[in-house]
Amino acid sequence: MKIGFIGLGIMGKPMSRNLLKAGFELIVYDIDETAVKIIEKAGAKPASSPKEVAQNSDVIITMLPKASIGKSVLEDENGILAGIKENSVVIDMSSVSPVASKEFAQLVEAKKCKFLDAPVSGGEIGAVNATMAIMIGGDEAVVERVRPILEALGKSITVVGPNGSGSVAKLANQIMVNLNIAAVAEALVLATKAGADPKKVFEAVRGGFAGSAVLEEKAPMMYSRNFKAGGPIYINLKDITNVVATADELDVPLILTPQLKEIMISLKATGHNNDDHSSIVQFYEKIAGVTVKAK
Repeated sequence: MKIGFIGLGIMGKPMSRNLLKAGFELIVYDIDETAVKIIEKAGAKPASSPKEVAQNSDVIITMLPKASIGKSVLEDENGILAGIKENSVVIDMSSVSPVASKEFAQLVEAKKCKFLDAPVSGGEIGAVNATMAIMIGGDEAVVERVRPILEALGKSITVVGPNGSGSVAKLANQIMVNLNIAAVAEALVLATKAGADPKKVFEAVRGGFAGSAVLEEKAPMMYSRNFKAGGPIYINLKDITNVVATADELDVPLILTPQLKEIMISLKATGHNNDDHSSIVQFYEKIAGVTVKAK
């Protein structure tokens, strides 16, 4: 299978490299020409547009920042749908709302092609190590057709249900991940204010019931003051905004997540938009008047 990949950002670059390592023929596109050149040096062919990607691919993967960009990449004059071949598969691995995923599926299927919404969890580390969890909405037969591609990108591959279901799972994932980060931040700010070493507190609790993948990755970032983005605030704010909008549409009461959204908006307004979401701790630090830092 010839693969097209559109979107060579924090996640897209390492994902593309893993596809090349797995032996797939790859053609790539991004508006960032520097990113394209980096993956070209790794063995991919560059394309001048999403249309050209589609013309030369059996499977097109998109990994884009938001739904509006995903829609334009599909529908524009030089978009995917202008060049797609019948019976091709489009896999959108971006994080968008289930409403957007269903709309994308209809657009692709109108071209007699197949669509999977397949957002991921695991951040940059998961993308680099090909250990991401992939949550899929779509036909299981189509998933089996592209399984070798998915296995080159992630460790856990789960078909949740029909189109839109993968995006629903990602929204649920983002609630759990980001609220967990906020809980870690609250706890370490409290510990610091009380005079404890946050690193020692982390070491004390990590082996107990509080232990989690989030704690293992994000607590050290907080107390070492490393906010280099693996999952930036602006991306997670977009996801949490989608969560709240979807919940409103479905009349689902959310209590904690809307508060988290406001915390992220505050961080965006105070210059932390491009920081990792572990920087949620800085919101609590400002209120408490302390800095979480290992002694």
